[in-house]
Amino acid sequence: MHSFEELSGLFATRFKQSHFPEQPATLYEPNNYFLQLGGKRVRPVLCVMGSELFGDINPEAWEVATAIELFHNFTLIHDDIMDKAPLRRGMQTVHTKYNESTAILAGDVMLVTAYDYINRIGTEHLPAVLGLFNRTAREVCEGQQMDMDFENRSEVTLEAYLHMIELKTSVLIAAALKMGAILSGAGERNLELIYSFGLKLGLAFQVQDDYLDAFGDPSKFGKQVGGDILANKKTFLLIHALEACNEQQRLELDRWLAGNEPGKVEGVLKLFRECGVDAWALELKNKFLDEAWKHLDDIAVQSQRKEPLTKLAQFLVQRDY
Repeated sequence: MHSFEELSGLFATRFKQSHFPEQPATLYEPNNYFLQLGGKRVRPVLCVMGSELFGDINPEAWEVATAIELFHNFTLIHDDIMDKAPLRRGMQTVHTKYNESTAILAGDVMLVTAYDYINRIGTEHLPAVLGLFNRTAREVCEGQQMDMDFENRSEVTLEAYLHMIELKTSVLIAAALKMGAILSGAGERNLELIYSFGLKLGLAFQVQDDYLDAFGDPSKFGKQVGGDILANKKTFLLIHALEACNEQQRLELDRWLAGNEPGKVEGVLKLFRECGVDAWALELKNKFLDEAWKHLDDIAVQSQRKEPLTKLAQFLVQRDY
């Protein structure tokens, strides 16, 4: 069995190759720029880990992993446009460095290239993998639209937010694992369990991401800390603060949410702490993680085969960047 670090290194070596033609450079250079920013490459490596969990790594898992990473980066380029985000991984976003129209096209062609890699796998597993890939891509778009819709709603329930996060974040993590498992011939019950593990891990991952956006160290996090607050994004933190605050705190929170006056991030964070949002978020993260462990435990393979996934999951929800 390989560790996440080992598989990540192997994937990085494969992924370094050029995925795009040279011309027109004005279209493809922005994508090359964005991919060289790096990232954790968690989702593609999860695909390979999902394959190795049930046997030797199917070589086709590397092709699917590349497709997953290209798809993920396509969503990031477009998300940055929608969020008007100036930074990604501490560097200029594509639409900021180039322009918005170029960023849209660059993201589009990155998605098309992802399908080229899916098309490289054999006919035995292609229908199942392509069907799951397409369903997941549609769900991610649904989740992003819901995320934007929430910005214009004064009230969002925790249940609705969880559904949005499941679509926007969790399904791609779950699908990456399941696609790898499909390629190694896992049975139906094990496929269900590895997918459920990924869903819960994705929810825990997003709680941590929301937490870091508010309380993280900007020098480590690589993004604008407090960006969600400035954008009035409905996050785990804001939803709980709205539920837990008293009348006076609600008035103050509503005042901050009504505009973007100086000191907004600091003012909202102060209210978050007063409402115990930071401690609550950590408890919620651990709840989702416990549920993820249950699904992983139930998968019918030897326990030592699960160790790399266990270690990776622990890292993802304890990271500070």
